[in-house]
Amino acid sequence: MAQQTEIILYHYPYSPYAKRIVWYLNLRGIPYTQCLQPPILPRPDVVAIGTSYRRIPIVAIGRDIYNDTRLILSKLEILYPSHKRISTSDPEKQALERLLENWAVDGGLFVRASQLLPSSLPLLKDPRFTKDREDYTGRSWTKENMDRGRPEALVEIRRAFELLETTLLADGRDWILGTEGPGLGDIEAIWPFHWLITLKEALPPSYISAKDFPKVFAWVARFHKAATESAKTCGKPKTITGKEAVAIIERSEFVEVEGEVEAGDPLGLAKGDTVEVWPTDSGFNHKDRGSLVSLCGREVVIESKTEGGTTVRVHAPRHGFRVKSAGGGGTKL
Repeated sequence: MAQQTEIILYHYPYSPYAKRIVWYLNLRGIPYTQCLQPPILPRPDVVAIGTSYRRIPIVAIGRDIYNDTRLILSKLEILYPSHKRISTSDPEKQALERLLENWAVDGGLFVRASQLLPSSLPLLKDPRFTKDREDYTGRSWTKENMDRGRPEALVEIRRAFELLETTLLADGRDWILGTEGPGLGDIEAIWPFHWLITLKEALPPSYISAKDFPKVFAWVARFHKAATESAKTCGKPKTITGKEAVAIIERSEFVEVEGEVEAGDPLGLAKGDTVEVWPTDSGFNHKDRGSLVSLCGREVVIESKTEGGTTVRVHAPRHGFRVKSAGGGGTKL
């Protein structure tokens, strides 16, 4: 059923996390509709679909709402099996895909990359943006603090370039896992490098350049070309308003069968319990609250309602998120 249901991607175009999903959809030829969002809060379009999640992107497929790019990618793998496959079926390479994901997201790679935002960037001179990002990350975004952290971040990012240059890309392969074309492994690894290379003044050429790391820079250029070509092939996605998006969601069905709470889960929660769910690394000041639908080692699903009162299910990964009993009943966020 999911393959006939419209995918709605909530994002803003220069979000490096959102690019992971856009690249994946285009490379697989999966059509989607976009609901463009502002880079800072508030995002009333997101609140309207029943989630307080403050990070971008979010994907809605029918009345199932998916948070976090790691979960979104895994769900798209499952829900759209008939489209072109770009993930590997080899267990060893699957492990590398997962390790590359962990390295970029959990291993501190993107956190260090974000510390290289040029202080001359107009957004960093906007107090609304810096205040928003301080709420998002829990750290100071003043120019002084950014400049103070830059040298350390550069060292770590150079080490990341060196790692790929001397290991996975050292044999001259085109793609990170030696595949015939760009794959999921490339998406998992490339997004912080692509973001920094295409961000003016982020990388000082005297320290990190194509001369120092020719294989990494060539890989990024190759991927950028392939991603651009796949986007042209797929065509420009339809753009809808928040009101149009919530109307589509409200008249849709669920695309996933309702799950259960895994027996023996250490939290000791039961189906129907009122819980709060939130990410632990960033965006942690914004918590979803609802009735527990299902819980396992991979995912938590809660029931919520749209602004119009339609029941939806909000999905989040278990890893990197906290689930806590909120007591009482009801499904209001």
